[in-house]
Amino acid sequence: MQRDKQGKGSAFWLSFTAIVLSNFLSAIDLTAVSTAVPTITDDLHGGADFVWIGSAYGLASAAILPFSGRLSDVFGRRPIMLIAIAIFFLGSALSGAAKSMTWLIAARNLNLPLAGICFVLVAVFLRVRTPEGSMREKLTRIDWFGNFLIIAGTTLALLALTWGGIQYPWNSAHVLAPLIIGFALIGLFLVYEAFVPLEPTTPLDILRNRTALGGNLATFAHGILTMSAMFYIPVYFQACMDATPINSSVKMLPTTLVCAPMTIIFGVVIKKVQKYRAVNYFGWALLLIGFGLFTLLKADSPTSMWAGFQVITAAGLGIIWGATIFPILASIPVSRMAAAIGFYGFLRTFAQTWGITITATILQNELKKNLPSEFVARFPEGVEIAYAAIPLIPSLPEPLRTEVRVAFATSMSVVWKVMTGIAGAGFLTLFLLKEIPMQTYTDTRYGLEAKGTTTSGSNSDVEKDSKGPSQVSELGPVSLDRP
Repeated sequence: MQRDKQGKGSAFWLSFTAIVLSNFLSAIDLTAVSTAVPTITDDLHGGADFVWIGSAYGLASAAILPFSGRLSDVFGRRPIMLIAIAIFFLGSALSGAAKSMTWLIAARNLNLPLAGICFVLVAVFLRVRTPEGSMREKLTRIDWFGNFLIIAGTTLALLALTWGGIQYPWNSAHVLAPLIIGFALIGLFLVYEAFVPLEPTTPLDILRNRTALGGNLATFAHGILTMSAMFYIPVYFQACMDATPINSSVKMLPTTLVCAPMTIIFGVVIKKVQKYRAVNYFGWALLLIGFGLFTLLKADSPTSMWAGFQVITAAGLGIIWGATIFPILASIPVSRMAAAIGFYGFLRTFAQTWGITITATILQNELKKNLPSEFVARFPEGVEIAYAAIPLIPSLPEPLRTEVRVAFATSMSVVWKVMTGIAGAGFLTLFLLKEIPMQTYTDTRYGLEAKGTTTSGSNSDVEKDSKGPSQVSELGPVSLDRP
């Protein structure tokens, strides 16, 4: 390993531009769908299946994320990225042409490669290249059985969460059976990964120190909060303020315009000062305050409230979006970065599916209690009331219309109270973080490579940077290849 003494050439900037645009596509897919879900649900008559629009996407992404980094180790970054973009194009085209909810949900699953794989490759594309060796030797390094366990376990667990959120009671066999089997398979995956494969999909040594553990737990909490806000702030606008999908997108501008810049700004701050704890504290404090303020929103709250509260919450979401990865990567060796980022991405996506389902379940139960009984009676059992009711609200006579709007605001307040509690749990993860010096070197085996050049050297070949220490980890050195 040695410091990179060369400047960034055209290859770097072209690669950087490509992965930024790929991530932009993934982000647009998320934000565009969230505001249009009520209209999509109404047009496709999918009141009982709406939650799958977001959950199926998250389920598929979560299933592929743990080994996406390993796949790119074997086959290379560029081919995996190109395949992901091609499948994303196909999935988007099929989603736009969907004539039924089943068609839409199936097509959304095809979008998973870009959302999952690109999430990992954006962090490792420019610094990790495929190890030397024949394809046969590379293929033997992929833990296929472990991949099957995590895919099966994640799928069953998320199936239970999504299925149970709307159509069946939580204590029914329809929910408990796949939930128990799913988590049992995930547990078996962890045991298998710890003791069997020489090159596991998820090396568990990336979680053996408190800083990495704290960063990953914070990532999970943040994933829940992000999807709850992105999918259900538009519900508040459309149900309580008679906003159209386009108008609700405009009202969401305080979130969309603040979140991304905060991620960039505070990511630069962390890299500049080489410290991450203070930024994480600041981000979680904003999330606690922001979601707490959301609980005060009423059906007739003024613009200053719903816009101002969004700014605070979005700032927190943006800061934490980029800040949790720094303690994770600071506490592990470079040789484990691809695996750590893959697991980090899996946790975030898994949590996002929880965020959609938990929020849907809370809102469904609260609306059943708060809406006028004669209005609830209009909807068949198993239909998600929020998305089925929104298109009807503008045509309701008074005073029923106002009663329904107030019931929505009251029910949403309960959602935000739960999210405030989750933000509090995220804040508690800060006490696990240590301020570990940021790594100030690169591994010559990882990164963009000039044609005709090769690299060599062992994992122990570390050159100290003049401004910082060599590799620092609570784990101590970890070899890339087990004996």
